[in-house]
Amino acid sequence: MKPLDIGITGAGPAGLAAALFLSRAGHRVELIERFERPSPVGSGLLMQPTGLTVLDALGLSPAIHALGNRIERLHGADARSGRTVLDVRYDALAGGRYGLAVHRAALFSTLNDAVTAQGLPIRTGITLAKAETRQSRTVLHDEVGEIVGDYDLVIDASGARSQLVAASVVAPKVTELPWGAFWATLDCEGIALDAHALTQRYDAAKVMIGVLPVGRAQAGGARKAAFFWSLKTAEADMVRGQGLARWKDRIADYWPETTPFLDQIVDWDQLTLARYAHRTALPPHADGIAFIGDSAHSTSPQLGQGANMALLDAAALAHALSSAATVEEALSAYADARRSHVRLFQLLSYVFTPFYQSDSRSIAWLRDRLVATVAKIPPAPQILAAIVSGTLADPFARAGLRECQWLDAALREA
Repeated sequence: MKPLDIGITGAGPAGLAAALFLSRAGHRVELIERFERPSPVGSGLLMQPTGLTVLDALGLSPAIHALGNRIERLHGADARSGRTVLDVRYDALAGGRYGLAVHRAALFSTLNDAVTAQGLPIRTGITLAKAETRQSRTVLHDEVGEIVGDYDLVIDASGARSQLVAASVVAPKVTELPWGAFWATLDCEGIALDAHALTQRYDAAKVMIGVLPVGRAQAGGARKAAFFWSLKTAEADMVRGQGLARWKDRIADYWPETTPFLDQIVDWDQLTLARYAHRTALPPHADGIAFIGDSAHSTSPQLGQGANMALLDAAALAHALSSAATVEEALSAYADARRSHVRLFQLLSYVFTPFYQSDSRSIAWLRDRLVATVAKIPPAPQILAAIVSGTLADPFARAGLRECQWLDAALREA
């Protein structure tokens, strides 16, 4: 295929990664961002072997490992009894896999610095309203109908509230989830915690508290941790109305060891309310447009796959374009390459979410007694590790990737 003029909407991880892959393949790429200054949104996240493999393919492993924090396991316990009800270890699988917890700012800067180094253009402060495809060219329009750009292909990486998806022929299936979480990024220097684990405490499935050590937001910065509290989003205003002190006392009662984190929270403005939805655009493309990341699919965060799936989308789309004769063929190949993996992990997320965020005491009882016991019996530890890693079904081959060599100790951040 000849080099294409490609417009990418959204300068988040998916858009930035797509720009890097495609510009290196010889295409002319332009990023369009609605904010005046591109920046990360959210707190910490967990990079899985899938997303780390994509970053490695872009040559960004040293940069992200220098900022992130290696995670060996996911551990959760009942807040009252102390009983372990979740213990997933990456080393249940051969090959030396691990997760890497990162601040969203670290992931953004790693990708954005590479885009800047390549001199790729980013146009900011532009809110898009629709895309219109005629005679193999796709035109982007802003809110007042002005033409923003004219491309051979548009890649929509603008997120779950994409206006291009809403205005296209694709009708995404959306299920808003009643549960969300308050998030904060806090200092963790000198605080006693398991530095290589995502640690959680539960009261049935109606309370979930978590701490994820995410490393540094920038080189030389202090080590941080993402702290979260699960709740129904409809109850957020009620919780705020009851006062910050009452909320902190409740958490400390469940998990006294979190007090050094709670002491850092002095205002509700330090907390971000995250809302979640299961969302799928089928197929993940329209005439002249490819949807990647949250504009194509999103889930609850229980399996920690969001950013990783977005990076896989970018790699798969670039691979499809490298081997197809036409844009139409490439879009179809991209959809085929990602279909099974996306559907599998959306299903798994849908199934697992009620075990950790719901009002059901019976599901929580099943999780704590039966599931926690079965999870210790092979091959359950290996299956759980593969689910968390994002590799229960192979996501690499059809995206043109080879999995990282995890035993390369030089890339491991202690």
